[in-house]
Amino acid sequence: MAADRLSQLLGVVALAAMDRVRGAVEGSLGRGGGHAAALVHLDAHPGEPVGRLARVLGVSQPAAVKIADALAADGLLLRRPGPDRRTTSLQLTSAGTRAARRVLLERAAALDELSTALDDAERRDLERLLDRLVSTLADDRPTALRCCRLCDRDACYRAGSACPLDHTVA
Repeated sequence: MAADRLSQLLGVVALAAMDRVRGAVEGSLGRGGGHAAALVHLDAHPGEPVGRLARVLGVSQPAAVKIADALAADGLLLRRPGPDRRTTSLQLTSAGTRAARRVLLERAAALDELSTALDDAERRDLERLLDRLVSTLADDRPTALRCCRLCDRDACYRAGSACPLDHTVA
């Protein structure tokens, strides 16, 4: 079955957005992979253990440990004792918080370029449609956190709305 034109156009925009975001966040941080998403997630959810970070990033526990090791070596992350003896709490340093915010600014700038061809009414229409699409991406909190691993969590609320994935909050 041939894909319809909407699917093709959505695929092209999604790929272009992904390329722009990857380039922007990797350029901002100087690291690829899940490092930028780890910073953004830990900025929004300080104190997460490595296991939860691994689930959010969609990587194995050893891969998440390597990401945490690299961020700690860069002075962006601290490990603290967790709520029990088996876990370690991951917390950003002040430099880590600044790096996470820089990632979000670079991400926003890269994505804003995609909608410059639209007028204000078209942007509002697209926002409404994307809100509907995003709301269907997750039915539970872990999946929502994975979807939003590079999101500026305040952006939805600054616009006077709510996150389209708020329905996943218990």
